[in-house]
Amino acid sequence: MGRTWAWARVGVLALLWGSTFLWIELALDALTPVQVTLSRCVLGSLTLLIVCLASGRRLPQNRTIWGRIVVAAFFCNALPFAMFSIGQQTIDSGVAGVLNATTPLWSLLIGLVIGTERGLRPARLGGLLLGFAGVVLIFAPWQATASGGWGVLAVLVAAASYAVGFAFMGHFLVRRGFPTISLSAAQLVTASALTTLTLPAGGLAPIEIGPKALIAVVILGVVATGVTFHLTYRNIAAEGATNTATIGYLLPVVSVALGVIVLDEEFSLRIAIGMAVVLVGVALTRRHNQTSAPAPADTPAEDLAASSPAGG
Repeated sequence: MGRTWAWARVGVLALLWGSTFLWIELALDALTPVQVTLSRCVLGSLTLLIVCLASGRRLPQNRTIWGRIVVAAFFCNALPFAMFSIGQQTIDSGVAGVLNATTPLWSLLIGLVIGTERGLRPARLGGLLLGFAGVVLIFAPWQATASGGWGVLAVLVAAASYAVGFAFMGHFLVRRGFPTISLSAAQLVTASALTTLTLPAGGLAPIEIGPKALIAVVILGVVATGVTFHLTYRNIAAEGATNTATIGYLLPVVSVALGVIVLDEEFSLRIAIGMAVVLVGVALTRRHNQTSAPAPADTPAEDLAASSPAGG
């Protein structure tokens, strides 16, 4: 039953997370990249704050924890969002997709360095590499135009930043006894504040938004940011940073499927093979789960933490 629930959580997270690209594309019809980033952070934080209020949770009161949340929000939200905006101005989306898929590999490297990835089995390493190979097949970066420069570096920084953020959250936040709903709400509030500082860089342009773009912005903020980010926190608590980063391999599968269904985009045998390779790779990484005994995400421990003096 536990394994079934874990796969279900991964499937829901991949579906919601993978749909982000669709909603961003629709939102960009009316908003600038800075406005899209800020609106998703604000709507996501409001969503989680409402959940906190309805469930009787509080935001953390500890200054040390808030300092750690600022660090996590920078590496997991503000920095990668900014780097993706910079990078995709000069590189094709296919190249950006492949570079973004290096996040699980960066996460593995960080885990080995800090000691959270002990006893790595060959099958799990093979699964990580196989998943990356599947992403390369899906995006076919060799078909992209030869360009990049600073754009390639920016997206690589974004991918590595996600890995750093996941590792930091797993080590310094999710194991400290605070409810993940409180932590995720506080982090998106902080990310909103950090993103507000970027408004002069294209965020002050006049806004003319139609119903289609408005719906996309609301879904992007409430579901694809708020709900998805909380599920990400829960998954880090349950399975560790590297396994959560591995879900990133599933995002191209979801985004391609939605693109074909909703936007009538191209689908080929190469893409189908790439999707199958990704699924096999992810299955191997999860079958040989060797995370360092993270705390379960769905346990009464959160309720105990919420009632403690330091609880959030």
